[in-house]
Amino acid sequence: MKCPCTYILASKRNGTLYIGVTSDLHDRMAGHWQGLLEGFTKNVKLLVYYEMHETMETAIRREKQLKEWQRLWKMRLIEKCNPEWLNLFDPESGAVLFLPSEDERLGGEPVRWWTIT
Repeated sequence: MKCPCTYILASKRNGTLYIGVTSDLHDRMAGHWQGLLEGFTKNVKLLVYYEMHETMETAIRREKQLKEWQRLWKMRLIEKCNPEWLNLFDPESGAVLFLPSEDERLGGEPVRWWTIT
């Protein structure tokens, strides 16, 4: 499923952060996880945050904005939606965990996975 997306990878909790943008999160994460993408992200593989956007232009604009943020602000953004710093990508199935809304987190909603269709 293709959808413009801004995402944050981490090497570990409170570790190195990488911010990227893609039109296909599943495919991009498979590439990161399998080490197919050269460079900085070789050891930065945990998907800890992502946002879907209506257009690629808005996703790119958001990526640039997040890259300008202070590290503390990025960490707070991650912890607001993913306080345990879970890997939101399941490399075995290729599924991406839905980030729950604040209401869902407070209500204890079950985990949902977004799979390739």
